[in-house]
Amino acid sequence: MPSVIAILAAVAIAGGFGTLIGILVSGRRQRVVTETVGVLTPYEAAAGGSVVARGRDLIPRGYLGWLERRRVLAGHPTGWEIDRILIAKPLIGAAGGLLAGLWISVDPVPLRFALSFLLVIVCFFTPDLLLLSRGQERQELIQNALADTLDQMTIAVEAGLGFEAAMAKAATNGKGPLAEEFIRTLQDMSIGRSRKDAYQLLADRTSSADLRRFTRSVIQADTYGIAIANVLNVQAGEMRLRRRQRAEEQAMKVPVKVIFPLVFCILPVLFIVLLTPAVISIAKAFS
Repeated sequence: MPSVIAILAAVAIAGGFGTLIGILVSGRRQRVVTETVGVLTPYEAAAGGSVVARGRDLIPRGYLGWLERRRVLAGHPTGWEIDRILIAKPLIGAAGGLLAGLWISVDPVPLRFALSFLLVIVCFFTPDLLLLSRGQERQELIQNALADTLDQMTIAVEAGLGFEAAMAKAATNGKGPLAEEFIRTLQDMSIGRSRKDAYQLLADRTSSADLRRFTRSVIQADTYGIAIANVLNVQAGEMRLRRRQRAEEQAMKVPVKVIFPLVFCILPVLFIVLLTPAVISIAKAFS
């Protein structure tokens, strides 16, 4: 009897996992051969495409574009190629389904079936969540470092350096994702891209509203011949103001965030500690 239950549980988990894959696949798509997604390497193209590359035909274009966008925001982390993500997702989901099947076989109740299905879904989307979290952390570092970097660039420009030289100086002396993005922008210009295109690509590689605003200001200053030192002064002041406002906003959110653990975790324990002796004394008095 337990073996039959275990088989039924495994079949249920496999069915749920297959349904999830079917939702993601949603029909056969044409091959995505774009510069952003990069479906085939030259070796795969010569060999007619690898199994993984041909498997991309089954993945919706929107999902591939979303994955590539997350990779760009995360800074193209090593080991997070799209092919590896597409391979890892079903493997992790299958491992979660196996664990869920073993857990269900111990006590096959409806609650365990529901929790097991949620476990399979979470395991399947774990690579997406990790990539999304990494991208958000990187963009937050860019947002926080922008004001100080603009101050350094302003000092360098006022000392007589050109804008690109000031950017190279700040990128060389700095660390973190913002310095990496500035270095890549300078590399784009060194290989022949126009200043406007290089700054536009810099804005496209980030989700930071402040950095996008800065790149638009630089492009407009370059187009209309505005002094770049004035632009840097204004932008640096605005970035510092916005950073202070974000800090104040986060500080004002703290009381709201504390309410849940205070009401459901701290206050019940406090009431138990304070009221238990009184309740025991009252019970003894009326017994």
